[in-house]
Amino acid sequence: MNGAADPARRDFLARLGGAAATLALAPGLTLMAGPAEAKASGGRRWGLLIDLTRCASGCEGCVKACGEENGWAGAGRPATDAQWIRKVTVKDRKSGASAGLPVLCQHCAEPPCVDVCPTGASFKRADGVVLVDKHICIGCRYCMMACPFGARSFVHEDVTDQKPHAPRGKGTVESCTLCVHRIDKGGQPACVEACAKEGGAMIFGDLNDPQGALGKALARGLAARLRPDLALGQGVLYRGL
Repeated sequence: MNGAADPARRDFLARLGGAAATLALAPGLTLMAGPAEAKASGGRRWGLLIDLTRCASGCEGCVKACGEENGWAGAGRPATDAQWIRKVTVKDRKSGASAGLPVLCQHCAEPPCVDVCPTGASFKRADGVVLVDKHICIGCRYCMMACPFGARSFVHEDVTDQKPHAPRGKGTVESCTLCVHRIDKGGQPACVEACAKEGGAMIFGDLNDPQGALGKALARGLAARLRPDLALGQGVLYRGL
């Protein structure tokens, strides 16, 4: 499959999604991605720097904060539980040194998940944040197979007690949103806020602003992307990798 949706089918599904925009799943909750897109500005490129030298291998603060903020905290079923961010251990084969590595959606400039989505449910905002429109996600999971970082989850089971800002739906795919409901109001992602209380390993900001907190942090030392050979232009960078 070449990843390009049939134009007529894509248009039909898009219109179907728009028609369903007012469908309430619970009081105050709808599966609507449009408002978040309206807040995006092409003048910004949101990004994240994670300093592994300050990230304790046993710390799960960012994972816990994300789960609580967005309502995906697992039920103890690793095979099916959603996980928008996870900690993995990486080890240097030569020195034996190891580090805990937070892995989340990398918010690529050239996202493979968007390329293969047959309905347009996976999309990139003007500010670089990659999201999933639950109205038109058909659960095919092509995006999960295309993501080289294993950053997407499929909702296998019924969901309850959803957050109005983070709608979820059984049979759809989901991943880190960089907490668009927070950043669109001038705030920080929940993981970054939680990390500031721990090791301060995460810095969020505008990659296009050299005078911002993120721009200044990147200017102070080398940072790298996961799988740079893929040339995806991820918005998440790591120091000490």
